[in-house]
Amino acid sequence: MRNRPVFSNKLLPYVLLIPQVAITIIFFVWPASQAIYQAVLRSDPFGLRTTFVGLANFKALLADPYYLGSLRLSFLFSAVLALSALSIALILAVMASKPIRGARVYKTLLIWPYALAPAVAAVLWLFLFQPSIGILARALQNVGVVWNYTLNAPQALFLVVLASVWKQVSYNFIFFLASLHAVPKSLLEAATVDGAGSKRVFWSIIFPLISPTTFFLLVMNIAYAFFDTFGVIDAMTKGGPGKATETLCYKLFRDGFVYFKINSSAAQSVILMLLVVILIGVQFRFIERRVHYE
Repeated sequence: MRNRPVFSNKLLPYVLLIPQVAITIIFFVWPASQAIYQAVLRSDPFGLRTTFVGLANFKALLADPYYLGSLRLSFLFSAVLALSALSIALILAVMASKPIRGARVYKTLLIWPYALAPAVAAVLWLFLFQPSIGILARALQNVGVVWNYTLNAPQALFLVVLASVWKQVSYNFIFFLASLHAVPKSLLEAATVDGAGSKRVFWSIIFPLISPTTFFLLVMNIAYAFFDTFGVIDAMTKGGPGKATETLCYKLFRDGFVYFKINSSAAQSVILMLLVVILIGVQFRFIERRVHYE
């Protein structure tokens, strides 16, 4: 028979839950309900009168080529960012888990970028790639590469992805390194005795054992790409040049807080929330089947 914790005061569990429930209601349930409410209305420019329009705001968005462009860009951006950040972090974690000289310094330096805010990370990369004074930008120009991310859309997107990946690699590295240290040494030694090479050991033993961590990081990286890269985009390109780096999150911000399209931005927030929920649900439905928890 298992021992279950018993509270001497029956009200104590509810008192302990009140802070978390209050935070969830204030910062999630209430804003989400307001977004849904505003998404089915149409307000005048001064916000003095509103009209119920049903799904008209959603239909207008799905017929807007600029919004559809931001939708395609967001999916491409999240896929490239997640795959790049996970791959680089896994390679660095495998290298750091080996007995090498100066491993502690190496691990510490790799963790540092996680302490930076996305906007700060963007500014650091701007110092390197600023067309007129950036060190790396000048080096590219010296070898014949015309570099100006403020005018070139692919260059701007590359720079945003680069800064976002650099910021996220540290987060992934921490989890990968911890999961690699948790792999039983006896399994690796047994595989080595059986004559398995390093690649065979990694893909047949190590990678399946760290698959729960990989799946968790995949979900977190997708969420990061859709939401937390706002600071990078705002500090670097502000969605430009043109709309080359205007993801769904940044378009929502500009429409709501720059152009004051409150109802349209509310509809965008609802669509964005549904997209992320569906995307993560698909990952749990199909990708989690390949995860080994034991």
